[in-house]
Amino acid sequence: MSFILRMLPLALAALATLALGVAVSGFAAYYYLRPALPSVAEMREIPLQVPLRIYSRDGRLMQQVGEQRRTPVAYKDIPETVVQAFLAAEDDRFFDHPGFDYQGIVRAALNLVLTGSRAQGGSTITQQLAREYFLTRDRTFIRKAKELILAMQIENSFEKQEILELYLNKIFLGQRSYGVAAAAQVYFGKTLDQLSVAEAATIAGLPAAPSRLNPVSNPDLARDRRSYVLRRMQELNFIDEDTYQQALNTPMESFLHAPGVELDAPYVAEMARSEMVQRFGKSAYTDGYQVITTVDSELQMAATLALRTALLQYDRRHGFRGPLDKLDLDTLLTDAANPDVQLQEQLSSYPRFDELGAAVVLGVTREKEGTAEFFLHNVGRIVLPWERIRWRKFINDDVIGGDPGSTDDMLDVGDVVYLLQTSQGWQLAQLPEVQGAFVALDPHDGAIAAMIGGFNYSINKFNRATQSSRQPGSSFKPFVYSAALENGLTAASIINDAPIVVNNTGQEEAWRPENHSNQFYGPTRLREGLVRSMNLVSLRILRSIGIGNALDHLKQFGFPRSATPRDLSLALGSGGAAPLDMAQGYAVLASGGLRVNHYVIDRILDANGNVLYQAEPDMVCQPCAPRWFDGREQEAAADSAFAADMTLAGNPEIPAYRSVQEMLATAASWRPDYNETPNFWSDRNQAKRVIPEQNAYIVYDMMRDVIRRGTGRRARELGRNDIAGKTGTSNNRRDAWFSGFNADLVGIAWVGFDDDARSLGAGEEGGRTALPMWKDFMAVALENAPTAALPQPEGLVTVRISPETGLAARSGEPAIFEIFRDGHQPQANPDQTGYDAGDIFVGEEESIF
Repeated sequence: MSFILRMLPLALAALATLALGVAVSGFAAYYYLRPALPSVAEMREIPLQVPLRIYSRDGRLMQQVGEQRRTPVAYKDIPETVVQAFLAAEDDRFFDHPGFDYQGIVRAALNLVLTGSRAQGGSTITQQLAREYFLTRDRTFIRKAKELILAMQIENSFEKQEILELYLNKIFLGQRSYGVAAAAQVYFGKTLDQLSVAEAATIAGLPAAPSRLNPVSNPDLARDRRSYVLRRMQELNFIDEDTYQQALNTPMESFLHAPGVELDAPYVAEMARSEMVQRFGKSAYTDGYQVITTVDSELQMAATLALRTALLQYDRRHGFRGPLDKLDLDTLLTDAANPDVQLQEQLSSYPRFDELGAAVVLGVTREKEGTAEFFLHNVGRIVLPWERIRWRKFINDDVIGGDPGSTDDMLDVGDVVYLLQTSQGWQLAQLPEVQGAFVALDPHDGAIAAMIGGFNYSINKFNRATQSSRQPGSSFKPFVYSAALENGLTAASIINDAPIVVNNTGQEEAWRPENHSNQFYGPTRLREGLVRSMNLVSLRILRSIGIGNALDHLKQFGFPRSATPRDLSLALGSGGAAPLDMAQGYAVLASGGLRVNHYVIDRILDANGNVLYQAEPDMVCQPCAPRWFDGREQEAAADSAFAADMTLAGNPEIPAYRSVQEMLATAASWRPDYNETPNFWSDRNQAKRVIPEQNAYIVYDMMRDVIRRGTGRRARELGRNDIAGKTGTSNNRRDAWFSGFNADLVGIAWVGFDDDARSLGAGEEGGRTALPMWKDFMAVALENAPTAALPQPEGLVTVRISPETGLAARSGEPAIFEIFRDGHQPQANPDQTGYDAGDIFVGEEESIF
């Protein structure tokens, strides 16, 4: 006892010395390491790498771009189950400790000694946060000391909920997902509030080893880790026994989900992404920018469906090219515990597409008009009847084979094919080799309302809507006819449809162009030449007005140089243009002669929703144009003080919306008229007039006849009298086009092969191949839309003319009505100097249409 008493002072002194040494060492380490650590202010400005998000104009997510998938969420929006799962897995005393947890450190150390397992980590959530933001993962004493100091500093500077919010948004959780919201989408395709207890526990188990423990990389390890998290949740009374057992028995989902894309528009999204990188560099991918595009989700979906339908229909007409692969089922399924699972895994290696699924033939019947059994990826075993299989074979682009006699004439066991889901069920299909593009443009301001640049972006990212250069063929003729109207011709001018021989310098043979029908029709009115798409009439028109005059006129439409060759072939659309180029040209006609520039980004927001950029496109205002010819003059501008103070609340010209929801629902279709809203228009960028409105209207009226009775007759199925259009087919049927519009919307459809030397084949032309795409799109776009015919401008007169001569008709002579610019109307004969009062109509007369 006396020994103990004698030693006690020494022991206390030693402990005091040790404590003092630890304290001194701690203070020394703090003051040594502190200058290299971030300040409180720096910690409060902690940046999160947030990917670029691209939306349609009505708020549908089109694409998320960035190395890190992250969706920041506020603490209040994180479900309690998710918070509890992370506390159970990582730091159950988080709300009690000061940033480090000696109990947790001791418990983790004992667990490591007793079991050899590191399932219980020693670092608190705050320490992990410090490491994730500011430190490396080096296993050194210096790093651990910095982590501890930073953790205490964070605890002194932030509320516990703030720390947890930062942690749950920052932590890496595997498969490029950062933060719990991104992980919920990546692993389960859900938002946080949709997660089950089992799914929350799965995600909470990932921070320990996100690359190894995630359910995609290793479902078994992920299941074991989930079991641990669930057990801890039960021990901490976060869940009851029934919930624990139910979650424990939940199967582990083990495949990736794409970001929560709500609208399939990858070609548009890529345009927006490219422009963002030009503006902001690499930070475009990390700073959380939000891009609102001009695309309308309903129109985009309609364009996508219309294009794919048109290409599949073309492909169907040209025959079955055979299976895409062959599997040895005997070898593949020998000793397979579950043949269907084996087949599912095998078919996973083939590309998947919307409505098209890979399938393998399991059996065919040999009798006439038999059936076939398939295993379809993600569906299972199905049997198709003869009518869903029957398909003539492809021989070449011009020829298809005879009708097959039985199923085994077409398919064999082990063949891998695609099946297409239709409204009548699955049917034999194939991936089209032909390609296409579609563009819809708002002629009021040039906004791209819809765009698709190919059958499937994942196969080929080339955007044929913007990057191609294809012969527009006859769809270019309306612009040549517009030039003719500006150079002395009228819609009634007589042009001789007769053979032409063009001797080209440097070529051995002369060029002898022909009409599509291989016939000649003699004297023809200019209107009829366009309605019937007569090549020889177009050539004579161009030769009559002169190529130089035509080119001067055509440049006003904004075409690239490649679209306007300096020779007579210009009249037949022999140049090269992309569908977007054609859309911008047709927008001039649709707007009554005013030119707008296409654009796809409406506005750019920062990560906090602040507007960084707002598009200010040139806009069409018909009543403004005569006064503000170049779009800038304001001869009768509204009072500047009023315009400066004009707000949604104070301007009586702007509709008085009762709610934000009402404004969002109606604002996109609000078309303010200058006569009703002069102050609204007073500070707008005015589109410039490039051709007279009388010219644009006459071309529009002739193109309406193309649909009424010309090569675009199939569009009459839409039942509208305000639409105008033009077919186009290039040399050797390599390109098929249909371009059409009304005053509110321009649509351009193109079909062709990427190999521009390859023909679409016999019988394929604009009216058959491309027009159905345009028609299907417009059926959706114009549904319930009011009539939007171009208004007939002043300065036009309607005259009774002879259909044979194009001259004013005499009394009793067979006659039709034609529109002329005032002062350009024809005489009955060279000696006639006047008209009867009843022969001329000023303005539009409904009775003549």
